[in-house]
Amino acid sequence: MSLNHVRPWRNIYRRKSRQIMVGDVPVGGDAPIAVQTMTNTLTTDVAATVAQVQAAAEAGADIVRVSVPDEASSKALKDIVRESPVPIVADIHFHYRRGIEAAEAGAACLRINPGNIGDEKRVKEVINAAKDHNCSIRIGVNAGSLEKHLLEKYGEPCPDAMVESGLEHIRILQDNDFHNFKISVKASDVFLSAAAYQGIAEATDAPIHLGITEAGGLVSGTIKSAIGLGNLLWMGIGDTIRVSLSADPVEEVKVGFEILKSLGLRHRGVNIISCPSCARQGFDVIKTVEALEHRLEHIKTPMSLSIIGCVVNGPGEALMTDVGFTGGGAGSGMVYLAGKASHKMSNDQMIDHIVEEVEKKAAELDAVQEAAE
Repeated sequence: MSLNHVRPWRNIYRRKSRQIMVGDVPVGGDAPIAVQTMTNTLTTDVAATVAQVQAAAEAGADIVRVSVPDEASSKALKDIVRESPVPIVADIHFHYRRGIEAAEAGAACLRINPGNIGDEKRVKEVINAAKDHNCSIRIGVNAGSLEKHLLEKYGEPCPDAMVESGLEHIRILQDNDFHNFKISVKASDVFLSAAAYQGIAEATDAPIHLGITEAGGLVSGTIKSAIGLGNLLWMGIGDTIRVSLSADPVEEVKVGFEILKSLGLRHRGVNIISCPSCARQGFDVIKTVEALEHRLEHIKTPMSLSIIGCVVNGPGEALMTDVGFTGGGAGSGMVYLAGKASHKMSNDQMIDHIVEEVEKKAAELDAVQEAAE
């Protein structure tokens, strides 16, 4: 990534990993950190699953995972893959045959769990299917389903057990001359996950998929994921991420991008900087931001917008954003463009006006980008 020489305290030095391909998405190396989610529809309901995949892709998902629990799901996967705008990862547990069927159905990646996929012979059959169909593999270690011998050795799920599980499975893949893989070591406990990820990051150059598994609902899961994933990403660890929420997969994608945007690792859409509001506000900040978040969802161009209720911090924040609005008095506020005060606008017209200004600025930025290409 490019370094910020003016503000070196913003620099993140990403761990050096080798690059693999998940379909047409590069993962690892100097590729952008990919955002992933997972469908929660019945896989056999092709129409519902495809609709969810498409909604996630529209929200910015680079990769989508689909559960393949039975043979009927394997058959449906072929249609899902054909209609998906992004690479599909097949989530495989307990039965190795599902992995073989998923590779044959066109999955871009197979997620297999060392703790429940079966013995080494069965894993080898999955590897051969992945080779035959140009399919990558994600080794998905999970604290809740570690191998029996590791639980007996360590007494409980711990970072060393999770790292050892991952390395054992890496050895199997590499012994079979398979190197197109990434790895995750997830736990629902933030401390356990972070320690395990730090350990695996030191032990291998494989791309790393980050996640805090079973993080919880929209609010609690977002906070837990932001703490766990945010700290690891800040350390330079992570090549793909999935925020696991008991919520709509689109919300997972939104949260994932917000985590990456807050660290300057990915830029997509409008980054809204807004105050929490107080008695000084010159307009209803909370309702305004809520409306703007909804009305600006269609903007994919990376840009910034500040919405500040009063002049205490408003002008200063506006200096650093593409478009800004700061509350004033007498039912109006100041519009800022490119960091400079531009014109006043009445509060009752400001939402429509800000949307217009953002759309106009996005078009300008897009034109500059196209000219540069």
